[in-house]
Amino acid sequence: NITPDSPDTFKQLYVGDDSCIPHLQRFSGRMHRHGAALMCQITHLGRRGDSYADNWLPMIAPSHSRETLHRSFAREMDEHDIARVVTAYGDAAMRCKEGGLDGIESICGGHLIGQFLSPATNHRTDHFGGSLENRCRFGLMVHEEIRRRVGDNFIVGMRFVVDEPMDEGLTFDDGVAIARIFEASGLIDFFNAIFGRMDTARGLAMDNMPNMAVPLAPWLEQAGAFKREVSLPVFHAARITDLATARYAIAEGLLDMVAMTRAHIADPHIVRKLEAGMEAHIRPCVGLTHCMSEHRPICAHNAATGRETTMPHTITPADGPARRVVVVGGGPAGLEAARVCAERGHTVTLLEAAPQLGGQLRLAATASWRKDVIGLVDWRALELERLGVEISMNVFAETDTVQALDPDVVIIATGGVPDLDWLEGRELVTDPWDTLSGDGAGAGEAMVYDGTGRHAAASAAERFAMAGRTINYVAIDDALTPEMPPSERFTWKKRFYELDIPCRFDQQLLRVVRSGNRLVAVFENLVTTEIIEEEADQIVVEHGTRPADAIFHGLSGTASNHGVTDIDALLAGAPQPADQNPDGAYALYRIGDCVTSRNIPAAIYDALRLCRTL
Repeated sequence: NITPDSPDTFKQLYVGDDSCIPHLQRFSGRMHRHGAALMCQITHLGRRGDSYADNWLPMIAPSHSRETLHRSFAREMDEHDIARVVTAYGDAAMRCKEGGLDGIESICGGHLIGQFLSPATNHRTDHFGGSLENRCRFGLMVHEEIRRRVGDNFIVGMRFVVDEPMDEGLTFDDGVAIARIFEASGLIDFFNAIFGRMDTARGLAMDNMPNMAVPLAPWLEQAGAFKREVSLPVFHAARITDLATARYAIAEGLLDMVAMTRAHIADPHIVRKLEAGMEAHIRPCVGLTHCMSEHRPICAHNAATGRETTMPHTITPADGPARRVVVVGGGPAGLEAARVCAERGHTVTLLEAAPQLGGQLRLAATASWRKDVIGLVDWRALELERLGVEISMNVFAETDTVQALDPDVVIIATGGVPDLDWLEGRELVTDPWDTLSGDGAGAGEAMVYDGTGRHAAASAAERFAMAGRTINYVAIDDALTPEMPPSERFTWKKRFYELDIPCRFDQQLLRVVRSGNRLVAVFENLVTTEIIEEEADQIVVEHGTRPADAIFHGLSGTASNHGVTDIDALLAGAPQPADQNPDGAYALYRIGDCVTSRNIPAAIYDALRLCRTL
């Protein structure tokens, strides 16, 4: 961000005053010591901000308008605003140069410069609006000021939308014409071509920052078509998650440089692994989009991302002798625990009751658009093979099974079972696991109750609707899947519209009773307190899971720590305390849903946080 009226909506770096320079100098120094170059995107959000963030200043834009996602009403910029923002861009670029950076990239698409470029957001009648040349004027002024301040020996790129699939938006031909105007100016060194809009949930989830519901590299061929029309180097980023796709893009002349943003969030060591001949062991981005979560931008696949001050990306070997570690459960938590313990140099045995690894993830991957989530399992399985972890499938572990292995450490990651014990009439209902595994198909009219706001209930409703069943979806929350990141919430909303699934919210399920050959669900409306009864032939209830922890409690009596995880040590990144039970034979811990019902990122984080100090 470059000015106070471009607010910290997304927790961006602020380069609007000189306080950023020492940080940039330290940062660039570290990068240069490793032989890397460093650039920074600079921007003014324009109308794409939150009027109530930071300084509570009104948003500004080329024209008065409402931005859909952030609901801000921007005021039209006057000549004074234009002059001060142009100057601010130059100041910001100069601070980046003084900070030792090698270049900057102006974010134009969807942000202020792009709002001037697009006829959908620029309705001005002066010399900054109307014709394409006039709409380019503000962007040219900005880049003229940037180049004047930083000189020629500094990289200046431009990231902009070259095609907006919307009424009154930029066409592909418009994007090419704009690019040629900026090329002719001599102010720009490269283009970073992106596609789609940024002011709607659909635009972000499907076009601009596509999630796993969208095929890999969905706009790569269009980027190649753009490159053929311009002379400057062209970059492109949009769900290019693997090196095979990157190689194809370069070999076919579609791009000059491949931008792999989320891929590096999932695995910052892509280049190092490629150089070491370990391409197969690169941790892939699967498109879960937790990196774009509100208030908790982390990577579901890599628990160290976003937590680098406390969590390691590279696991270091333990100082002491190797220990015998038994992990019970082959879901996300158990797989990550086995991986980290093996990286620490321990001898690891993993016991899994099912014939396949993955636990609940295998059910999650049955949703029509979530197949890529299985990549979390596949990558860890490959890592366990590399690390020599002994995996025993179809083993329903009991206490004597574990004790016979003479372990030093036991980690229970047995997950949970559907939580229905609280429900009066629970014997009459099924759970999403039954639906998604095919065991609870049923017939007639179905009702799905969502008591978590996660994926399971929505997946079950989708399964019924795709099978042609009449389906009603009822939730305790006030919206669809509120526990999910925005991109995934949008995708579920889109699927429900496509399948015409009716929804009712704010309903707390009280009980289920039989009425003849039908079932009756009794709800309380949490807004009106009204008691409502609804009939169905089959009722599916999602209420998370209860810990499947019988083996944990069976082992705790002979554990040296009584099965206690010291929270203070865990948060401090310190080893767990030494033996508290002198007669104990092993240290015992539990992680993931075996502790309580949570999500995939929590399970993986549990495992990394505990096992990195074992």
